[in-house]
Amino acid sequence: MEILLLLPVVLSFFLVVFLMPYWIRKAHQIELMWDDMNKLNSPKVAGSGGVVTVIGFVFGVLAYVAIKTFYFKSSNGNLVGIFAILSVILLVSLGGFIDDLFGWRKGGLSKKSRILLILFSAIPLMVINAGVSTIFIPFVGTTNLGIFYALVIIPLGVLGASATFNILAGYNGLEAGQGILILSALALMSFFTGSTWLSVIALCMISALFAFLLFNKYPAKVFPGDGLTYSVGAMAACMAILGNYEMFAVFIFIPYGIETIFKLRGRLKKQSFGLPQKDGSIKNRYDKIYGLEHLAIKILSKFKKEVYEWEVVILIYGFQVLIIALGFLIFLFNAA
Repeated sequence: MEILLLLPVVLSFFLVVFLMPYWIRKAHQIELMWDDMNKLNSPKVAGSGGVVTVIGFVFGVLAYVAIKTFYFKSSNGNLVGIFAILSVILLVSLGGFIDDLFGWRKGGLSKKSRILLILFSAIPLMVINAGVSTIFIPFVGTTNLGIFYALVIIPLGVLGASATFNILAGYNGLEAGQGILILSALALMSFFTGSTWLSVIALCMISALFAFLLFNKYPAKVFPGDGLTYSVGAMAACMAILGNYEMFAVFIFIPYGIETIFKLRGRLKKQSFGLPQKDGSIKNRYDKIYGLEHLAIKILSKFKKEVYEWEVVILIYGFQVLIIALGFLIFLFNAA
């Protein structure tokens, strides 16, 4: 009867599938529309669809808790961790949605305000003293960080994951697909290390992202917004902390570290978008590389004359899969 625990995963998927068309219609009505910058003439697309995705995730997780409580009569020793995750996701998605409403073209929230909002969203994990303070640090060894872990490492982890996940974005299907890949890797790691409950929670977000991707894939009908990108990053941080595999999570975020370096090269002012052409292809907007997206365009242009947006996304997916495979090889199979 454990198969019943997959019903929340299904619920998350179909809630997003059912609610997203309504959100898209309302976004058109209230003019919550953003430019699709990789298309000629920048057509308008519904914004902040990540709100619906988070709703699907939250209700899926609540359904999981209800099944465990009422059907399996479980005391659910992981209940505190589950509601801490929900609190973090709801807080960080609210901050992201506020940033969406302010508008990125007008600067959105200030950098300090974004940082404070994300740090604030980490409080639920901090107050329950989530995770294990004894961690392995390369070249140092196993170290017990004590209260420093709860007060410093946890908020920095949530901030780092949320902020960096948000900067590798701007292409149809990129954020949702990357979220699926990263959270699937973390769900597998949770399963292999005995935290099956964490795998089910992750699957609720993964299924919600799959549903969102149906509307966000090329050509996109809706964009995720910061409400979703912050949430996926925060979800990855929550899983790493509660699953006690922080170094694995840091490793599979290597593409985001590279993206951050590229963005810093452009002083965080250079856009990730390509330069759209009349035939639907895209070219690099700048002479230099200021993001993995630009690097992907450059690599693809070496092999074909026209490069398309969806090809850039697929190439970045491939790089992420390679990093994940290396991560499992280093952190799981070698340890076994």
